Amino acid sequence: MRYSVGIMSGAADECDIVMSLNVSQRCEFVKSTEDCSQEDGFINYPRLTFCAFSPQLLPLAITLYAIWLLFLFLALGLAASKFFCPNLSAISSTLRLTHNVAGVTFLALGNGAPDVFSAMAAFSRPHTAGLAIGALFGAGIFVTTVVAGSVALVKPFTVASRPFLRDMVFYMAAVYWTFTILYKGHIALAEALGYIGLYMVYVAAVLVSAYVYNYRKRSINGPATPVPTPDLLTSDEYSDGVNKSINSYDEEYQPLLPHTLSTSQIFLSSLKPVDSRKWRRKPWTWRLLKVVKMPLEVLLLLTVPVVDPDKEDHNWNRPLNCLHLVTGPLVCILTFKSGYYGLYMMEGEFPVWALVVMFGGLLAAIVFCSTTNEQPPRYHFLFSLLGFVVSALWISTAASEVVSVLHLLGVVSSLSNTVLGLTLLAWGNSIGDFFSDITIAKQGYPRMAISACFGGIIFNMLFGVGLGCLMQMFSGNHLVKLEPEGILCWVLAASLGLSLVLSFVLVPLQCFHLGRAYGVFLILLYFTFLLVALLTEFRVIRWGAL
Repeated sequence: MRYSVGIMSGAADECDIVMSLNVSQRCEFVKSTEDCSQEDGFINYPRLTFCAFSPQLLPLAITLYAIWLLFLFLALGLAASKFFCPNLSAISSTLRLTHNVAGVTFLALGNGAPDVFSAMAAFSRPHTAGLAIGALFGAGIFVTTVVAGSVALVKPFTVASRPFLRDMVFYMAAVYWTFTILYKGHIALAEALGYIGLYMVYVAAVLVSAYVYNYRKRSINGPATPVPTPDLLTSDEYSDGVNKSINSYDEEYQPLLPHTLSTSQIFLSSLKPVDSRKWRRKPWTWRLLKVVKMPLEVLLLLTVPVVDPDKEDHNWNRPLNCLHLVTGPLVCILTFKSGYYGLYMMEGEFPVWALVVMFGGLLAAIVFCSTTNEQPPRYHFLFSLLGFVVSALWISTAASEVVSVLHLLGVVSSLSNTVLGLTLLAWGNSIGDFFSDITIAKQGYPRMAISACFGGIIFNMLFGVGLGCLMQMFSGNHLVKLEPEGILCWVLAASLGLSLVLSFVLVPLQCFHLGRAYGVFLILLYFTFLLVALLTEFRVIRWGAL
């Protein structure tokens, strides 16, 4: 049987040599080189850098890209936490999924959305696959050492032995599988599907272990009322929860007679990104970050519906939700494939995006005329599906731009995609998990925090590699080659494997108690790995025949 082959390796990236050319040749080179123009994002960064900026302004361009990169990471986190995750929660509530099923499926997808979409975006381009490998391995090391160590420092605790060992075994299996495929240098369809299958086995193991645990507990203690467990909160959500008691006092000053808002007032109030009373209570650092996020929040509010089953009206907002029926599909058609299909002209005259606006406007008019401001319609849950799709495409678009910017930074700085993946991309995608898990530990739930550490990275690696390679195969490459980008890739794999083996051995030896000393050990282990990785990248350390 004959296979078509897609090569995914940063080593063959012809765009890397642009910095070795004369400054007068760089613009023409990036215009004529396929690796420099093969970008899925909206901005062609190599052409913008070498054709729009003079060589003297290159440091300014790099500074602007660094600021833009921080904004993109902010967009990834905001779209995932405030729009993607709530809609996933609404979908799981509508489907009446148990907490265990929702936790290892929808919650894992919500928490890992930036990582998975970034990996898929990187894997979809042959010359940026090293970013995905570096990010997945680098994030794994960061989470299992720095995040887990910080949890132990904040709140020393004893982990649940069987869930901890189960997660460690599955993650080590995923890392070993990836290591084997990198050693072979290629991945077939069955192996890519195997990544998804391994996660399904992990989900089944979680459900079976939960069932066995509950059955044994009932047989010993008899039926008992389940104790509610807190949801996983981001640091912002936790801060909002702390201030609920303060906000409750404000209800004393509400008007005695109910006041009905007009449709325009409802629409304008829904676009307020922050309450004025909350603004006055917050420190200046929070206000500064809020000002930066405000345009992005307003844009997402205008395009992504959010359904909240915990609210009495399920977050129904008649004028805004009707607008979503126009803006949501428009975002989908303009972000998918960088707007290629949305800008397509039917019969050479009528654009597809205009047809989408017309159809969405008709649908919005029907919904507006058949509903009221006070009562959500029976089909309101369908808005969570629309919000899920639109927020996913926003995240995918931001992830594609992140990959494109990092590729450009690698070209300019002569750093490999792998080292950019294990540092900037891994840190950017993991910093949200870091603060969330630390917040959960401070609330007194370190076991939940450590479970989130390992459960999330298992999902990220299996789905990041699996879906990324499947996307290449769906485009016609039945056999995808994964060629490691130098020795650094093997250093990454070995370091991640070493950290997992050490935890697998040392934690049981400590009777599954994670103290502050072990937390310091994990953090020092990460900085040792990072130092070795950077010294390997700059060839200060050479690994002989390897």
